[in-house]
Amino acid sequence: MSPAFLDTVGLIAVWDRDDQWPEAASRAFDALMSARVPLITTTYVLAECGNAAARTPFRRDVFELRERIESGGRLVKSTDVDWLLAWENYRRGEAGQAGLVDHLSFVVMRRLGLVEAFTNDRHFNAAGFRVLF
Repeated sequence: MSPAFLDTVGLIAVWDRDDQWPEAASRAFDALMSARVPLITTTYVLAECGNAAARTPFRRDVFELRERIESGGRLVKSTDVDWLLAWENYRRGEAGQAGLVDHLSFVVMRRLGLVEAFTNDRHFNAAGFRVLF
C-alpha cells in the first residue's frame, strides 16, 4: 500500500471545525485510517501546523500527531538538495505559484515516489499529484 502525504491544508481542515472543508477532510482522513494507509509528512508541514494551531483548541492535536508520525519513522526531514530544488521551483513560479513549504512537499513527494496528498490545495494538482478531498 502506497503512503499518502499529509499537507497542512488537510490537517487543519480535520482539526478546525470552522474550516471550510471539515466534512470532506474528515471523510477522507477516516478512509485513510480505515484502509491503514501509511501517512508521511515533513518537518516543514508540521511547523506550519504548529504555527496555525498555536492559539487554538487543537494545539495538542498537532503535538500528538508529531509524536505519532515521528515515532513511526514517517516524519521526513528535507535534504539540502530538496531545499535547493524547492527554492528553484519557487523562483520559477511552478505549480501555480505555490508557496515554499508546498514546493518542499512536492520535492519530497517526488523523491519518495508519493502520488497522493491529503489536501485539497490546488497547487498539489498543478504539481501533478492527486488530492484526496
